[in-house]
Amino acid sequence: MTNNRKKLQEKIDLAHMGGGDKRIAKQHEKKKLTARERVEYLLDEGSFEEIGILVTHRTTDFGMDKEIYYGDGVITGYGTINGRLVYIFAQDFTVFGGALSETHAEKICKVMDHAMKVGAPIIGLNDSGGARIQEGVRSLGGYADIFYRNVQASGVIPQLSAIMGPCAGGAVYSPAMTDFTLMVQDTSYMFVTGPNVVKTVTNENVTSEELGGASTHATKSGVTHITSVSDIACLEDIKKLLSYIPQNNKEKTKKQTYTLGEEFRDILETIVPNNSNKPYDMHEVIKGIIDIDSFFEIHKDYAENIVIGFARLGGRSIGIVANQPMRLAGVLDVDASKKAARFTRFCDCFNIPLLVLVDVPGFLPGTHQEWNGIILHGAKLLYALSEATVPRVTVITRKAYGGAYDVMNSKHIGADLNFAWPTAEIAVMGAKGASEIIFRKEIQESENPAVKLSEKEVEYAEKFATPFEAAQRGFIDEVIMPRETRRKLLKAFSMLENKVVLKADRKHGNIPL
Repeated sequence: MTNNRKKLQEKIDLAHMGGGDKRIAKQHEKKKLTARERVEYLLDEGSFEEIGILVTHRTTDFGMDKEIYYGDGVITGYGTINGRLVYIFAQDFTVFGGALSETHAEKICKVMDHAMKVGAPIIGLNDSGGARIQEGVRSLGGYADIFYRNVQASGVIPQLSAIMGPCAGGAVYSPAMTDFTLMVQDTSYMFVTGPNVVKTVTNENVTSEELGGASTHATKSGVTHITSVSDIACLEDIKKLLSYIPQNNKEKTKKQTYTLGEEFRDILETIVPNNSNKPYDMHEVIKGIIDIDSFFEIHKDYAENIVIGFARLGGRSIGIVANQPMRLAGVLDVDASKKAARFTRFCDCFNIPLLVLVDVPGFLPGTHQEWNGIILHGAKLLYALSEATVPRVTVITRKAYGGAYDVMNSKHIGADLNFAWPTAEIAVMGAKGASEIIFRKEIQESENPAVKLSEKEVEYAEKFATPFEAAQRGFIDEVIMPRETRRKLLKAFSMLENKVVLKADRKHGNIPL
């Protein structure tokens, strides 16, 4: 028995040491943590329980039977983050470059199955060169087993993916199907085909960083939701993100302690300019509404004409979708619609109430938008909000024009409460454009068309570019002073806390993907 214990300890020690190619490990881990260090840093001290530490691969071809490493390149198990149960896997680049084998995949699938059974988040720390080519189709089958579980877990438990090194080929599709993807600047990258293949096929010269680095996916593709400056920062971002979301789709995010006090915010009175064509920063409106320093922005550098993120209101976790007048005047375009739609669906999956802040002059016109499917992508946001059954509250701060008024959580698509500031303009289009159409003949026949147009602009604005016409018809529940906004929202979300919606008996809808 003593010898068995000694052998077991030796095997565990070997598993903790990682792989055999220390030269690769040293180069790869410059300014980085090891897989085991990442797990230990992320989880509460002493809480990690490893599963499958003695697993080894089953391959004997190509001399693989001479290279056996316990754990087979991935650390799996469970532990707690701030006392909350989570399941985790961390790929170890020092073992065969973190390449995924049949047994490597089995270990990941096992913790995913556990996570779904008990209803706890699954966190993947990805750092892998891809499929283990010595295993052929067995490694590809392993990826498919993981993909299948990603789909089964979607909307049931939160799935978070951190890309902390390479993630290439088929490996990218698992993070893409999880709820949030985080990347580390300068040390992580994702792509379906690497620079060498791109060079061969298209004759383009591109680096790994340019093709699929954190900056590229944060600004151009939108693949990554959060970009972190280092491994440590990435792990801290995971902890912060988890604080806003519940354990599973049957629970709500735990409310933090909050003491109600003077809830009027005078700062909100001066944010929107008198000139309706002058931009302002919607972040200032958000800051004036939410609990102090509680906003956690998602997709910060992608489609900046719309802002999304989590915040707290009276200690409650809420999701925020807001037009950003500082970028493209806050219009909706292809990227903004996709960004907001996906975030909306996540919040609805996990019982997180939605606050929508509206200042939108419409959809972005032009051939580029039409040819790239603004019709379909705009419909995604419309579908996502119409489908959402969580508490939904809207505040129109200024413009709400055309079809974009309908899409941005209007009363007509099921919003629970809709407020408007006195500065709100709810109309088919701006006063100038509308006047040029409605009063075209009258303007053309006048002695001074410019003066007549100005007069008609004022006439149209007084009738339609206010929230009162909509309020009279019940499309706006209340016109409120900006300083009252936080107080109104605290009461609104409190009232809606136990909202229940009976859904149609159907397999699922057919969202315009």
